[in-house]
Amino acid sequence: MGEVLNRFFRIEANGSTLRRELVAGVTTFLTVAYIIIVNPAILEAAGIPRGPSMVATIISGAFGTFVMGFYANRPFAVAPYMGQNAFVAYTIVEILGFTWQTAIGAIFISGVLFVLLTVFKVRSWFVQAIPQSLKYAFAVGIGLFLTFIGLVDTGIVVLGTESAPVRIGALSAPAPLMALLGFLLISLLLTLRIRGGILLGIVTMTVAGYITGQTPLPEQFVSAPPSLAPIFMELNIAGALTWGGLSVVLMIFVMDFVDTMGTLIGLSARAGLLDEEGNLPGIEKPMMADALGTVVASLVGTTTTGTYIESASGIEAGGRTGLTAVVAGVLFFLGLFFAPFVMSIPAYAYGPALIVVGGLMIGVVREINFDDLTEQVPAFVTIILMSFTFNIGIGITAGFVIYPLMKLFTGRAGELHPGMWGLFVLSLLFYLFYPYR
Repeated sequence: MGEVLNRFFRIEANGSTLRRELVAGVTTFLTVAYIIIVNPAILEAAGIPRGPSMVATIISGAFGTFVMGFYANRPFAVAPYMGQNAFVAYTIVEILGFTWQTAIGAIFISGVLFVLLTVFKVRSWFVQAIPQSLKYAFAVGIGLFLTFIGLVDTGIVVLGTESAPVRIGALSAPAPLMALLGFLLISLLLTLRIRGGILLGIVTMTVAGYITGQTPLPEQFVSAPPSLAPIFMELNIAGALTWGGLSVVLMIFVMDFVDTMGTLIGLSARAGLLDEEGNLPGIEKPMMADALGTVVASLVGTTTTGTYIESASGIEAGGRTGLTAVVAGVLFFLGLFFAPFVMSIPAYAYGPALIVVGGLMIGVVREINFDDLTEQVPAFVTIILMSFTFNIGIGITAGFVIYPLMKLFTGRAGELHPGMWGLFVLSLLFYLFYPYR
């Protein structure tokens, strides 16, 4: 069996081993598993019932991740995007007044457009238009974003006041203290080059929480999944094709378009999967996994799926092939029946992994040319807005707007790939139609 897997996923050819891929898959899942809990909780505000929403989250995550593993052979997990779910619940439904069925219809249309653009290689053409400095900025921004998520989820950083939006949490409280211990443990394990150090750290802190009583053991580890019937195939495509609905389609389309592009490039840079020109060979395949995942997600009743930045944890654990994704996909599927156990994994166990991995990812900042302000300024804007707006798409689109303008007004427009102007227009439209409320 090991030899079959090695040949199919080209494990040795990608500089990995079967054990590393298995450990990486489990590690990736444990750092992504929170979406099974969080996505339904957020979408409940839009009127989507939590039980069926959890099933839809798992099905779409498992499907997209399997396609990423078997078809694209990349070590990335796919699941409903954080940020997109909040955008649907709190902006499209609560502020703009659309029904969740119409929002899901807009996601379906976006998914179909992604499939078509991927088939005709339009998306990969745009990727080739992105300059090296922005590609490295994506990786750095993702690293800082991951770190921020980990700090907030563990309570090390909390909301502050209007004059100081964030502040240090109560570090003497159990959860932040456990998170700090987990951070030190994982950092030490990685420093000592212990394989599976991230996974070992997550498991150790989870068990420690059970032992100390900080996290109660679930009353049951196995349960039957709720019915998907209330939300299955309930999307309203006609409502999304109205004049007002088309602006929603545009915003969802652009956000997912740039999120996926930036995340794929950023994670691939960290995994050493980019070629000499900074491109990801065969990028159409992981993009197709993302596109098909979004179509399936809309059919089962949840929001846009995409490549998860938390996949960086599995990459740091040694994952380099699609087997990492397949393992994560299997665990996603098992989450249908082991949801009580998955939900018991505390933030102070997986949060430190995100902080550590985020720190490791920002190392590529040294590749950005800080001596050339036409490269440095767009990269800087991309990095800070990805983190400070808590939205990857905002940072990436800002970079796509600033970069060509810097080149144009300094007389260096000839350095731009034609596709960069397409990204400029898409990003500008996004900001023109974005509901700033």
